[in-house]
Amino acid sequence: MHSRFQAFENKLYERFGPVGGAIIAFVIEVVQIVVISSAIIVPIRYFLIQPFYVKGASMEPNFYDHEYLIIDEISYRFREPVRGEILVFKYPRDPSQFFIKRLIGLPGETVEISNGNVIVYNEEHPNGMVLDEVYLSDDQTGGKERVTLGADEYYVLGDNRDASLDSRSFGSVSEDEVIGRVWIRGLPISRIGTFDIPVYNL
Repeated sequence: MHSRFQAFENKLYERFGPVGGAIIAFVIEVVQIVVISSAIIVPIRYFLIQPFYVKGASMEPNFYDHEYLIIDEISYRFREPVRGEILVFKYPRDPSQFFIKRLIGLPGETVEISNGNVIVYNEEHPNGMVLDEVYLSDDQTGGKERVTLGADEYYVLGDNRDASLDSRSFGSVSEDEVIGRVWIRGLPISRIGTFDIPVYNL
């Protein structure tokens, strides 16, 4: 391969001279690098991971406005989302917008909000269990409702409950609206890191 390219360079030098041939050979090499890099980067960018900027205060104190996150888009092709993971999804009322919230209720469960508590009903807890959310700075969740989720529906809440537009307002999020899970915080540098899934009392 190297000898073929060397022969090609020699032909360029013969036709365009030492300077012209060197310039053209350099341009061709740059184009090759760009094409190969694009073939690697583009699939990763559009099918595996993508960047996301946090907007607003709905996830404070765990995520702040303008933080730069890397979203894992591939994991959910091989497994189901896990309670406590941070989802990025299309806003159900306007799919051109993307939201970030914490996954609270799983398909088939019933989620009730009452007296400041989030109560989850499922096969393991048919009488309901108050969700212990250690990541909240204020453990009170405003509102009052009871929702039973369908087979492909998720209930999501912001960590800053008083400042969050979430499932209490727009309802459940369907499986096909989920983009992926937050994987890495890239910026600011002082807060770079990955995220552990909370351990719940369920």
